[in-house]
Amino acid sequence: MPKAKKSGKNKKFDYGKDRKKLKKKMRRKLAPTIECKQIRNAWDNKKTVQQNLKDMGLQHSSKSVLPIQQTKHIQSDSMDVDTDGMIVRKPYVISAMESEASNAKPNVKTMSRDMIEYAQHMMREHGENYKAMARDEINYYQDTPAQIRRKIENYKRYYPEEYAAFAQSLKA
Repeated sequence: MPKAKKSGKNKKFDYGKDRKKLKKKMRRKLAPTIECKQIRNAWDNKKTVQQNLKDMGLQHSSKSVLPIQQTKHIQSDSMDVDTDGMIVRKPYVISAMESEASNAKPNVKTMSRDMIEYAQHMMREHGENYKAMARDEINYYQDTPAQIRRKIENYKRYYPEEYAAFAQSLKA
């Protein structure tokens, strides 16, 4: 059995390591990642979280913005939000966040080509009879009628032009 490593006396200082760099590296590693790019760009590591958010015009705690109402004694003074002491030093953060939130993102949902062919086959063979679709031998996934109906509705919603052309070909 090997001997246990002794601690204390025999420890030597490692002159090859830069302690300042190690401390900075650990601080960066342990810091939380900020998902919002506007906040991340305006963040100052030398300030606290509350100071950073206050400079951006944001609130750290929702309790200070919306106080909890107590049932016994409700004071009208506690309901007011103190905004006159707040100085926004970085107003561009809020305006950038608002402009990003106002931009509508396009719907990028898709279906695989196999699933589209599956939905087309089911509609071609059985029309709107979902119970018959569930009994079809092509139903490898053993989908229930409700699952098949949902897949067909997704096909109609994600590919409206292709579905319209397919419906026209069924009528002809």
